[in-house]
Amino acid sequence: MEETKLQTRREFCIQTCQAASLLTLGGALGAILEACSSGNPFSSGEQLERIQTTVVNQTITLTIDAASPLATVGNAALVQGSGRSLLVARTAQDTFVAVTAICTHQACTITGFSNQVYTCPCHGSQFGVNGSVMRGPAATSLRSFQTQFANDQLTIVL
Repeated sequence: MEETKLQTRREFCIQTCQAASLLTLGGALGAILEACSSGNPFSSGEQLERIQTTVVNQTITLTIDAASPLATVGNAALVQGSGRSLLVARTAQDTFVAVTAICTHQACTITGFSNQVYTCPCHGSQFGVNGSVMRGPAATSLRSFQTQFANDQLTIVL
């Protein structure tokens, strides 16, 4: 004769908690995978156009013509060269603002830009075009650099 073992209350509670834990873990894992597959949850707005350049005597010189992503007031670009990354925004017809593109939170390169706000893709920190923190986790502003614009030439002094 086969003996039927009755489950104790303790065994029932343990198995129920284990099943609930597995369901919760499965749901969390699904949410993580969905976030990864649908893109970066911290990306915001457009990806900045990139301008490749070189640094000569601690100075960057860019030609701003009709083909430049900086040709229009309100636009911005990620300027990279000689191991440097800068965010450059055209704030008025003859005015540009240049700040470091390295987030002060955990040193990720900032690549998002929308409505005059830069967004770090790593943890969502947001900065104004002048480099000021608008939303953390970053607590420190981006370092700014002197700019000068004349005869379609933008000069950035590092």
